[in-house]
Amino acid sequence: MSYKKTETYKHFIKSKYYCLKHKNYFHIYDLLLKKFKNKPITFVEIGVFSGGSLFMWRNLFGKRARIIGIDLNPDVKRFEKYGFEIYIGDQSKEEFWNYFFKKIGKVDVILDDGGHTNYQQTITTNKCVPMIKDNGMLIVEDVHASYIKHNWYNPSKYSFINYAKKIVDDINTRFPGIPDFKYSLKKYIYKVEFFESIVSFHINRKLCKKNSFINNSKKTTSPIEFRNKLDEGSILFKIKNYFNLKNNFTYPTFIINALKLKKFFK
Repeated sequence: MSYKKTETYKHFIKSKYYCLKHKNYFHIYDLLLKKFKNKPITFVEIGVFSGGSLFMWRNLFGKRARIIGIDLNPDVKRFEKYGFEIYIGDQSKEEFWNYFFKKIGKVDVILDDGGHTNYQQTITTNKCVPMIKDNGMLIVEDVHASYIKHNWYNPSKYSFINYAKKIVDDINTRFPGIPDFKYSLKKYIYKVEFFESIVSFHINRKLCKKNSFINNSKKTTSPIEFRNKLDEGSILFKIKNYFNLKNNFTYPTFIINALKLKKFFK
């Protein structure tokens, strides 16, 4: 389906003011945001620019939605006359977020279309995620900046996309035996979705529980474990049999397979 047939694109075109988006975003918007339509939600967009997206979101979500814009430019306060709430502040400043959430409280959806620097996107994620309601989300746009040298000084070990990948590692520490991170958002983030140029963090504290093993206490066939068994055609199997060795050469097998996998990580 063409992006021109998406619902968000139709609202994008009808917007009263100028708006700039990437065409691949509209399918993603429809997918992520459809469940919030006609709901009494609080939606926050970082980066008002010329105001067009504020109208797009209001048309999408309906009259019950509270639409809030955040920008560095005081001129965007002009859009308050249309019923939007506007806050002037710097998304890279923790003090701004402390003030903002003290005034607003918890919200449902935050869309970061701000400055796109590693620092701005990371600070915004860290400060906003704890203030998003369960079943809400943070959507970070233009994460392709993590791969661009000009203006954003990337690629970098500390790019936002690498931080988002670290959050994937973080939520997997809920599995037993995996070491915790010193800085963690795993008690808020249940799921992370990666799209081209967009990352969405889905919040659900009730589902962010430490994992554990369970069984259904039914009859077992006492199955034999085969996953560590050597391939009978492998050189390691032949060495094991020739020398009548008892172990399965598990570690050497992992090393050999790791070398085979290398090509997929280039």
